[in-house]
Amino acid sequence: MPDISGLVSMDEERAELEAAIEALGRSSRLAQLLHYIGEKHFVGQSNQLSEYTIATEVFGRSKTTFDASEDAIARVEAHRLRKRLKEFYEGPGKDHSLQLTIPSGSYVLTFALKATTPAPASVEPSAWNRDLAATHRTTPRRPVSVQATPASVSKTGLPKITWIVALAGVLLCIVVVVLVIFFRAPTGTHNAAGPPVASQGPAPVPALTSVRLLAGYSGAPQTDSAGQVWDGDSFFTGGGAWRRPDSSIARTRDPFMFQYWRTGDTAYNIPLRPGDYELHLYFMTSEKSSESLSTFTVRINGNLVLTGFDINSDAMGENIADERIFRDVSPAADGMLHVDFASERGAPKINAIEVLPGIPHKQLPIRLVMQRTSFTDHKGQIWQPDNYYMNGRLSDQRQEITDSSDPDLFAEERFGHFNYAIPVDTRDRYTLILHFVEFYFGTQAAGGGGVGNRVFKVMCNGETLLDNFDIYKEAGSLHVLTKTFSHLKPSAQGKLNLTFEPISNNATVSGIEVLDESQ
Repeated sequence: MPDISGLVSMDEERAELEAAIEALGRSSRLAQLLHYIGEKHFVGQSNQLSEYTIATEVFGRSKTTFDASEDAIARVEAHRLRKRLKEFYEGPGKDHSLQLTIPSGSYVLTFALKATTPAPASVEPSAWNRDLAATHRTTPRRPVSVQATPASVSKTGLPKITWIVALAGVLLCIVVVVLVIFFRAPTGTHNAAGPPVASQGPAPVPALTSVRLLAGYSGAPQTDSAGQVWDGDSFFTGGGAWRRPDSSIARTRDPFMFQYWRTGDTAYNIPLRPGDYELHLYFMTSEKSSESLSTFTVRINGNLVLTGFDINSDAMGENIADERIFRDVSPAADGMLHVDFASERGAPKINAIEVLPGIPHKQLPIRLVMQRTSFTDHKGQIWQPDNYYMNGRLSDQRQEITDSSDPDLFAEERFGHFNYAIPVDTRDRYTLILHFVEFYFGTQAAGGGGVGNRVFKVMCNGETLLDNFDIYKEAGSLHVLTKTFSHLKPSAQGKLNLTFEPISNNATVSGIEVLDESQ
């Protein structure tokens, strides 16, 4: 991919930058990082980019206390950004002639031209490029003129060298055609009536290491609130695609994942590289609950993992997002992960499928921060945006936490009377870590008062974890208070159901961690 710095207009570069930002999800942290690096490029200040400037100006780290030797947020997020750009240009953006990169070891944005063979004018543009047409218009390239001397031009007006090249090209084509006819003829005869050459069939699908599919959906890739890209439906046989009526969906920050579904007896055969994986299945139904259950079964590589499965019962109502997790999933002997959905008392439905590289015999950690975008802490751990909740409200203002290695990590909250249904593998026991901050009450805070102003209780699957809990009494204002609970057993539906119930004023929480205790 040759470097073309200075050979294309700034408008073309900006258009490609905007296309990449859209693909990352404009509000995601990676999109914010790319926008910042891009603006430095366009104002000629790329030489000012450093771990310090990125950490403090993009990710809100303290300008007085940030230490790059202890906080790797800039390096971690830049690595994630390079990976996501590579995936974009290998997938949805593979037809973009102008592409951008951030070379390893630097934070400088560079543009390069992909070497391509011009496509016929009649080729229909891809759905991805149609959707991005508004943000990917390019300025016509400046023509390059060549001045020919009179001595090099023939009477026909064309250079002599052009006739020589054309004649050589014709002779070469004749030789190629003769060779092709000769070598494709059946053995022992050159008669065109001989048996046809056997087709080699389609090229094999490359094995994957992670998969995100929107069942029943066939449009352009979609980006979720954590910056992950979801592709349209593929690798399936059977079933039919449906779009659900527009209505609100509870317990998800990304309702687009539940806008479509595939229903009916369906088999997914997903090519995977050898290894341990974690499978996430996403369900939701808008049908009203009735006395008769609408159940189906799910098998992984022929093994029954869900039987008598009813989405409404599992999610505890209609229009509620439901997620089931299965650890220790591996491809079968044929290199495929087989996931089969079969009717029982009703037709199966599936909204989305996710396959992630896993940890043997242990579920991946779940880290949620009560904010609208993901967060990378100073240890390089990624916290997902607030999810799995019902009721309550997310705070609109960020508060300053003064005694934390990550002052912005728990700087917001969900407050009110609310609950979470966090999906886990049913076979294990879990450690729950809750992070609290008192933002409103206290002598120096907006609400005044102090002890006794905010009191609430926290329960998990009906068991009381905290009762008459008063953050200010234990930690005061604007200090992180952490509570840890071990050996929690999930519900039969594979959930840790957390309830935050007010006793005096609103309950609150700023961060939730769930860690598998399996060895």
